Amino acid sequence: MKGTLINTGTVVAGSTLGLLAGQLLPSNAQDIALSGIGLVNLALGVKMFLPSKNLILVAACIALGGILGLLLGVQTGLESLSVWAKQVVGGRGQFSEGLLTASILFCVGPMTILGCIQDGLEGRSELLGLKSTLDGVAGFFLAASLGVGVLFSAVFLLVFQGAITLLASRLKWLRDDEQLLNEFTAVGGLMILSIGISLLGLKQMPTANYLPALILVPLAYRVNRLYSNYKTSSLG
Repeated sequence: MKGTLINTGTVVAGSTLGLLAGQLLPSNAQDIALSGIGLVNLALGVKMFLPSKNLILVAACIALGGILGLLLGVQTGLESLSVWAKQVVGGRGQFSEGLLTASILFCVGPMTILGCIQDGLEGRSELLGLKSTLDGVAGFFLAASLGVGVLFSAVFLLVFQGAITLLASRLKWLRDDEQLLNEFTAVGGLMILSIGISLLGLKQMPTANYLPALILVPLAYRVNRLYSNYKTSSLG
């Protein structure tokens, strides 16, 4: 858990400094910074999506995950949390956008999975240490533009990465299957693209509703592999 605790601490520190810096920025400067973050999200989402080798699987997971998220009311729940949190802690900015953007950005990349499994199995935190530096810098700029929701993402990061670290021995297969990791990352990339579209004001996307897609990816991947193996053996 050492790597996750360090990562959480850097996000808290970077976000706190970003909140203080954001108070000094005029509204037009915040808008420019927000558009810049939107552009970065678009570029990062495309980069994460490109390694995918099974576009049908990724598309199916996103579509079914979005429907499942809608039925579960994930986006509605996040918006309710945003209203409650603002009433409790106050603050400025776009709470739900900050929470969602930061949480997905910090948690869906391959460095998260590989770093947490390395930490859990080997007690090493080199990957999470590097990720911590990147997340701290990102947290600063996100918090300066999006507000206190970015700081709250540290709680989600702590729970998510902590769970992966504690379950590392059971999740070793995810680290060892490079193609599955690519498909998982591709789905996360599409969600980051969705965030970028929303931040740029092109269309308000219900990004949170797509979160169940991250759970569907390994399930769909395994079903697809079993089907492919069965088809190959039948032809043989």
